[in-house]
Amino acid sequence: MRIEEKIKVLERVALQLEPDQIQRSELRDQVIDYTEEFLENINENKAFIQTDHKGKAIYDHPISEEPQPLNELINIFKENVEKTGLNPASGGHLAYIPGGGLYPSSLGDYIADITNRYAGVFYPSPGAVRMENMLINWMRDEIGYPDTAAGNLTSGGSIANLIGIVTARDAFNLQSKNFHKVVIYLTEQVHHSVMKSIRIAGLYNAQIRHVPMDDHFRMDVDHLEELIKTDKEHGLQPWLIIASAGTTDTGAVDPIDKIADIKDEHNLWLHVDGAYGGFFILCDEGKKIIKGLDRTDSIVMDPHKGLFLPYGTGIVLIKDRKLLFQSHYYKANYLQDAEKFDEELSPADLSPELTKHYRGLRMWLPLKLFGLKPFRAGLEEKIWLARYFYEEIQKIEGFEVGSYPDLSVVTYRFMPKDGKPNEFNQKLLDLILEDGRVFLSSTMIGDKFYLRLAVLCFRSHKEIVDLALEVLKEKSKILVERD
Repeated sequence: MRIEEKIKVLERVALQLEPDQIQRSELRDQVIDYTEEFLENINENKAFIQTDHKGKAIYDHPISEEPQPLNELINIFKENVEKTGLNPASGGHLAYIPGGGLYPSSLGDYIADITNRYAGVFYPSPGAVRMENMLINWMRDEIGYPDTAAGNLTSGGSIANLIGIVTARDAFNLQSKNFHKVVIYLTEQVHHSVMKSIRIAGLYNAQIRHVPMDDHFRMDVDHLEELIKTDKEHGLQPWLIIASAGTTDTGAVDPIDKIADIKDEHNLWLHVDGAYGGFFILCDEGKKIIKGLDRTDSIVMDPHKGLFLPYGTGIVLIKDRKLLFQSHYYKANYLQDAEKFDEELSPADLSPELTKHYRGLRMWLPLKLFGLKPFRAGLEEKIWLARYFYEEIQKIEGFEVGSYPDLSVVTYRFMPKDGKPNEFNQKLLDLILEDGRVFLSSTMIGDKFYLRLAVLCFRSHKEIVDLALEVLKEKSKILVERD
């Protein structure tokens, strides 16, 4: 067979990857029918479904040479993904830190995937890069950073924290031979992705100081300053303070403004993990709680939390763009054509990622389509829902609460008369998950087992919080009577 004939044969088979307009319409209609049914029933469906199979039947459909009809594939997804475990799109998702899933974001992803725009380098896709940079600049202005700041749309808080910590490491010109003398200050409430980032950045030999906290699990600034002074006296190099604008366990917001005073006095880098709470600065109540972000050196915020976007959207902002660029820029011969087009910062020069999803469109579209007002209202609503729950749960006999919520996380537990609250609350959580109408989670604070309510899904409103209170009252009563 001649080369031309071989190519033609292969082309005929490969063209199956390009459905025509009629085929596209048929495929699209099936997907729309499924997703519309999902959305129409979302308030009636459970937030959590326990199954014995846990989606194991997905392995009964391995990748093969032969095609399979889309309706069968949707059914496989429905039975093995949708109908087992957590439904993160549900307003009843009140655990961990809920994500979002705004409908226009899915349309943004659809357009981004169809057009397959590359948003990593300015030269091949200037409009896409400008869109992402515009979003970065908007957030820069919201927190009060200067025009010298820059940032990156990441996959989430983990990569965003890594970028911030690596930039801080290089800004201080830290050398590996001296890592054991470098000191990092944080609290035990810091998110575990921060600790992962420290390790990945090669700083596992650095000195970690867990700063004591106040009764509300916020960093104690007096202890922080004492630790820094002591470390200096012992010949160590205080370098990095990592504060939280909303911890995962309790939702606590560290006193960032006061911490900034200390970092200025001692010339340290202040990084804030605001993946959960950072976007609360968009609302009036949030601004009263989170103060001093403009005085930090870097900050992480997750649009897939505080802007209700789908999972896979994080942001890091660095006050000095030159430092961010110097840590992540790299030249490659095959990219030499792009070097003369430098009127905009390219995301690939500000992140470990080169090829990446065009994340900007999923954020830009809902912000432009809805405007900022509903986002501000939604965030403030979540703060007040948490306060409402905090008051109402105390009216149910047997329950006690943790600290007053800074943002939208509430910790609480049932105190049984037999004096074994940890065991009781684990059983209570098991009953709630078995019920499935709402999805709650737990945490350990010291040696105490606490239940958590985290209100952040854009579909979570007062009726959902009332349902959670009803379920807690119902299931705790069953347990008390059983025991």
